[in-house]
Amino acid sequence: MFAAERRQLILEMVRANGAVSLRELARVVQTSEVTVRRDVRALEAEGLLDRRHGGAVLPGGLARESGLPQKSHLSTAEKTAIADLAAGFVEEGEAIVVGAGTTTQELARRLARVPGLTVVTNSLLVAQALAHANRVEVVMTGGTLRGSNYALVGSGAEQSLQGLRVSRAFLSGSGLTAERGLSTSNMLSASVDRALVQAAGEVVVLADHTKLGADTMFQTVPTDLVTRLVTDEPPAHADRAATELQALADQGVQIAVTGTANGAATVTADGTADRRGHRREVPLPGQRRNHPPGGAASSLRSASLGDAPRVADLAPRRR
Repeated sequence: MFAAERRQLILEMVRANGAVSLRELARVVQTSEVTVRRDVRALEAEGLLDRRHGGAVLPGGLARESGLPQKSHLSTAEKTAIADLAAGFVEEGEAIVVGAGTTTQELARRLARVPGLTVVTNSLLVAQALAHANRVEVVMTGGTLRGSNYALVGSGAEQSLQGLRVSRAFLSGSGLTAERGLSTSNMLSASVDRALVQAAGEVVVLADHTKLGADTMFQTVPTDLVTRLVTDEPPAHADRAATELQALADQGVQIAVTGTANGAATVTADGTADRRGHRREVPLPGQRRNHPPGGAASSLRSASLGDAPRVADLAPRRR
């Protein structure tokens, strides 16, 4: 197959699905991921699509929602690390809500070991991950099944959440920006996510770096309601994600960053990270070097969650 034919087929797949992994593209066009990556880079230079870590998506901020098969192959290592880290915020005997998504599904698999936990969810995948956890009680919302992400949506789901109160909500989405907060591409999913947020005392967003700076159609959680973001460290070339991460921290969102290769990074007051004894610059462009009186504790706090990885909380105080 000639390069022009490959690239046309790649474009058609991305337009049909919204997002496609490099692995799937390579399988369909019958070539290597290295060649596909080169094709995707060329198509991005022409403005025909946007690259993401491990795949390609439609160009522009208001992207279409991709289906579950495509999502499950994107940023798998990052999602696993984020789920490992987020599970450390859940305590025994707690009542929480967990929204739909492939990252929250990974989180649910780790919550099966937390005794006395009550999980309210509209996700069949989250419920399935916890189905055999005898020490975890699972409460499902009502609603209409949305087959593309195996989630219950609609008025039935929203009404079943009325009057509910839990300690925190764990949510994912299609995009996260400091300006609009968390967003998704589907109106019904957005409405249920808003109902989940109203039931929770705190909101924890799980989003890998490919979602930072992406802005999709329907807002679910405004930035001032996001308590904490759990994410992976943007690679050196991901300037937009790193800039957005700093902007979220500047607005008071607590940022828990984990590395996918060498463990979690703990950000210190001087903007460096200690990773297994090695220090280097954390890629957060524009991070302030001058700190208010009182030292690092007043603006940046490092926390240790028992046996969980160490995390960094940037700008932990709410405005």
